Amino acid sequence: MIKSINPLNGSINHIYEANTSKGAEKIINSVDKCWYSWRKSTFFNRSQLMQNLASLLKTKKKELARLIALEMGKVISEGITEIEKCAWVCDYYAENAENFLEKEFIDTDYTKSYISYQPIGTILAIMPWNFPFWQVFRFAAPVIMAGNTVVLKHATTVPGCAWTIEELFHEAGFPESVFRTLLIKRELVNEVIRHPAIKGITLTGSNAAGESVAANAGSVLKKCVMELGGSDPYLILKDADLVSVARISAYGRLLNAGQSCIGAKRFIVVDEVFTRFLEYFTHEMNNARFGDPCEPTVTMGPLARNDLREKLHQQVLLSVKQGAEIVIGGEIPNMQGAFYPPTILENVRPGMPAYEEELFGPVASLIRVKNEEEAIRVANDTQYGLGASVFTKNIKRGEHIAEFQLQAGSCFVNDLVKSDPRLPFGGIKNSGYGRELSVQGIKEFMNIKTVVVK
Repeated sequence: MIKSINPLNGSINHIYEANTSKGAEKIINSVDKCWYSWRKSTFFNRSQLMQNLASLLKTKKKELARLIALEMGKVISEGITEIEKCAWVCDYYAENAENFLEKEFIDTDYTKSYISYQPIGTILAIMPWNFPFWQVFRFAAPVIMAGNTVVLKHATTVPGCAWTIEELFHEAGFPESVFRTLLIKRELVNEVIRHPAIKGITLTGSNAAGESVAANAGSVLKKCVMELGGSDPYLILKDADLVSVARISAYGRLLNAGQSCIGAKRFIVVDEVFTRFLEYFTHEMNNARFGDPCEPTVTMGPLARNDLREKLHQQVLLSVKQGAEIVIGGEIPNMQGAFYPPTILENVRPGMPAYEEELFGPVASLIRVKNEEEAIRVANDTQYGLGASVFTKNIKRGEHIAEFQLQAGSCFVNDLVKSDPRLPFGGIKNSGYGRELSVQGIKEFMNIKTVVVK
């Protein structure tokens, strides 16, 4: 049994029957069988179905957002935005997939030589609960438009979302086994990875999950794409527009109750403007209103589970024990639900959890530095490399820092890090490898085939 539990009050939304090993194998075999016909379908046919799916998402966005709220606590407005983004990625690949995968002719000594992009088969997606629709669709839309098929192993926190995504594909008119959901627990994942029909694996999740999946996939020589943790730095230089930066920073830290791999986490502020930034930032963080995520005036819901809140709180307490100071928050509120208040820690230094680890919740780590050079060094002083932002009125200088000096997969100037179907997304270092989205993402699970005619 897999229970869907409301993090607001602990009530059970629904109980789902988990797939057994034999049940999972039956589903995988049906998806593999479907691939042999799906790969022959035309881009026009795939595009029509993907546009149907986008329309369904737009039509049902409010009810889908409510489902997200009930299963993992995201506020309704953010849930609607998530579903709209899913529709966008479906429309984007419906329009562009054929062009992205056109043959590329190469001038050689042969009569003809070119690169052909061919689908490789069934791809296993192991997805997290924090963006339960977007994480799936940003992978599934390009993979399916490319002619592959999908088996989804979603987080057990959001079984209702997992089941609903499969139903949406069916309702849009896709063949029954182009996309299927496995409701399985962790102990069956390695067995699924090793199934001969699975030709590749994509995972978004923790570093521990990434290491386990990569090791198991590597033992059977299967390709992986990994999007793992992040501890994104925001470099706030002395000429930054502090009022604007404080607003963007608070939004970037509190979005999804801080449960985002690319959420703003470490705020690296030059000494000259530290005090003023802290004042503005504290004001913005204090403006958050947390409560029932289904209430329209609430801006931040509970964390997805009580155990996640407890882990976050222990990271805060240990950081304080090691010398960090709480500006606001830092105490579990006396109310029902897995809530954690907006929290700011200052005097954060190396060795503390608030400096070294990913804080997956609404906790901001403030680090004071002497100058720009030290800010860049501290930004890169991390095991992670998913995203980074730099804030300055000197756009040329900011761009140089973003392109050449920050060690991350996505670097933004004067804005928060965000994913976009038109731009490749992924990390370096312990934040993973491979790319999703854009033209690079659709080619990750393709046979990049050389064809030569003499």
